[in-house]
Amino acid sequence: MGKALTWVALGLGAVLAVGGCGTSGAAEVKQDPNAALELWTRTTPGGDGEKGMKKLAAAFEAKTGRKVTVTAIFDDFETKLSQRAAQKDLPDIVMNDSSQLGTMVSQGIVREVDLSKVPGTDQLLASALASATAGDGKVYGVPYSAQASALLIRKDWRAKTGLPVPKTLEQFTALAKAFTTQDPDGNGKADTYGLAVPGSTKRGYASWYFSNFLWGAGGDFITKQPDGHYKPSMSTPESTAAVKWFRDLACTDRVIQPGAATMDTPPTNETFEAGKTGMYVVGPYLMPRFDKSLGKDKYEVVPVPKGAKDSTVLAEGGSVYLMAGSANQAAQEAFASYVISAEGQKVGMQGEKAFNVQLPVNKTVDVTTVRSDPRWKVYADVYRDHARYAPSIPNWTPIRQDSADTINALIADCGLNLETEMSTLDGKLAAALSKQGIAAS
Repeated sequence: MGKALTWVALGLGAVLAVGGCGTSGAAEVKQDPNAALELWTRTTPGGDGEKGMKKLAAAFEAKTGRKVTVTAIFDDFETKLSQRAAQKDLPDIVMNDSSQLGTMVSQGIVREVDLSKVPGTDQLLASALASATAGDGKVYGVPYSAQASALLIRKDWRAKTGLPVPKTLEQFTALAKAFTTQDPDGNGKADTYGLAVPGSTKRGYASWYFSNFLWGAGGDFITKQPDGHYKPSMSTPESTAAVKWFRDLACTDRVIQPGAATMDTPPTNETFEAGKTGMYVVGPYLMPRFDKSLGKDKYEVVPVPKGAKDSTVLAEGGSVYLMAGSANQAAQEAFASYVISAEGQKVGMQGEKAFNVQLPVNKTVDVTTVRSDPRWKVYADVYRDHARYAPSIPNWTPIRQDSADTINALIADCGLNLETEMSTLDGKLAAALSKQGIAAS
């Protein structure tokens, strides 16, 4: 989520408004093979994200002769898209977070992707393609970029402690304690902490971050049943144990930075680069920033230590969404095909900051052919071998938010009863699943 795009539900009015230009109605729109594509990307106008997307669009235009107009919107992105939906005049393409698949499908603003019309989809990593597949088994997006979580460690601090790169959670906790108690910055003050945690309830940050430890412990937020329905899973022994371990970092070991329960990613990022925290679980998108603010020699990138079960961490990414009602569906498909091609993936990865492909989703592309920095390979290996996406359910947001509220409360109030809170959370998750019509009986 640090880099991932945000989506807010457009509301029932917008859904009804685009009903006439949804997947079924899109085929009735008169096609114009010469029509330029309008592409929206949720990023800051004039920033590196816009520059990178324009570079990618220009490469596509040079390759195919098809025109693409890039519009970068950050403030009120969802509101502006809602307005265009109400006018039945959606942009042709929206570059959005893969986790928003269910929401966008439910709103009827994207059309189903016919993989046979998008050359190169057979080269996509299976995990990436699965992230674009909805609960009905149909594909509604074309993934073009991926990211996974790895562990950043203050290398200079670790050298002072004499402790190894943590391979287990026990070693991880020991290093976090050392960073908190052994004055690793040498300033003579007790002002450093072991782990940076964005524990705010805002946008579900607490559960987003915690998922990197929950899945490795064998726990889960919700569990898919054989019949395709889901049941809540936060009160299981595995999930409860994972929450207890995470909570102990804050309440017993006290190795998490003060105020973590009120922090989203921007202030948490600052604690790491300001030398207040010594470890941080994040995606690769922050490396350019930390290389500049800290110096790349000051920190190392390693896999998150193995949990009770395995080393599974959160995978995220972006997808090309082919919006309903386009007058040039062939160009939509051609753009998606180019972005996932080996050429498009490499163009998207080029640059120190203005790149739009974090990790390649094309299995024929090796990230090291574009980026020689070995830290990128660490991330690529983690993504391919140890990462999973949030499930593609109609709306993941309430699941993430309800669990974030509980995890946040537990690290903010050390007196709360853990088992009671987990049971209560499962009740909320069950209600959310039932509302979406996917609750197991």
